[in-house]
Order: sequence, then structure tokens, then C-alpha cells
Amino acid sequence: MERKNLVVDVAALAAYAAVANPALTGVGVHEWISLGLVVLFFAHCAMHVDWVVDTVTGAARRLSPARVGNLVLDVTTLVVFMVVIVSGLLVSGSVLLAFGLYADGYYFWDPLHAIAAKVLLALLLVHLVVHWKWLYRFFRKRGKDEGVHVARRMEDAHGD
Repeated sequence: MERKNLVVDVAALAAYAAVANPALTGVGVHEWISLGLVVLFFAHCAMHVDWVVDTVTGAARRLSPARVGNLVLDVTTLVVFMVVIVSGLLVSGSVLLAFGLYADGYYFWDPLHAIAAKVLLALLLVHLVVHWKWLYRFFRKRGKDEGVHVARRMEDAHGD
């Protein structure tokens, strides 16, 4: 399961990196990739439901600053992500038009989208730093596992 988590997380991070600067992709591509990012985000959340339940129940049982802080960070990230998505859809010039829709309030939604996107970037960086240990352990374990496989292959090749 950890490998699937990492694949989804890396795909989401790569999609976010592509989407985070619409000047690089163009606004139309930015909007459509963002829809794919929403799917990856929900996949990320679904794959971590057990962790969320453990964190919420653990925070309720044993109030530790780390658990509560992590929960607050994740909930805040979720709320800000939703603001970015909703405001982005409401200022959309490609996605909404493709469905024959139009939204009023551009001068409200556009600045909100810009600010929320910057806040989301900061929250995602903090999220990455907070979960850095998981990434480190994953790659360290993979390295050891790979080392064991290489050693076994060498033993088999040499007949030892």
C-alpha cells in the first residue's frame, strides 16, 4: 500500500507543480490539469482514510501538540484546497465554457483564487516537511530491500 500511496502522492505533486503556475501551461491547460488534480487529491484522501481516523481518534484520546497540529494542518489544507477549486471553477474561461456554463463575480473569485492558491502552496510545503520522515523511511526501506535482492542475485550468480 505504501508504494501506491507514493505513486499517487508523486503524481499529485507533479500535477500541482504543472498547475501552480498557469503562465507556464496557459490558462486552458491549467484549468483542465486542475480537474485531474482534484481526482488525484481525492484518491490521496481516500488512500489515507485509515490514517485520518487514527489521527482523529488518537488526538481525542491523547492530546499531543503534534497530533492536533497535524490534524489542523490537514483540515486547513483541505479547506483551502476546496476554496482554490471552487474559486478556480468560478473564474474558469475554458472548463465552464466547455459545459456551456458561466459564473458571475469574477472580481470577487479571481483575487480569492490567487490568494488561496498561494496559501495552498505554503500549506503543501509544510505538509511535505511534516511528512518528510515517512518519505525518508520509505526510501531507506526500499534501499535496504533492494540491497537484499541484489545480494541474493549475486549469491545465486556465484553459486555461493
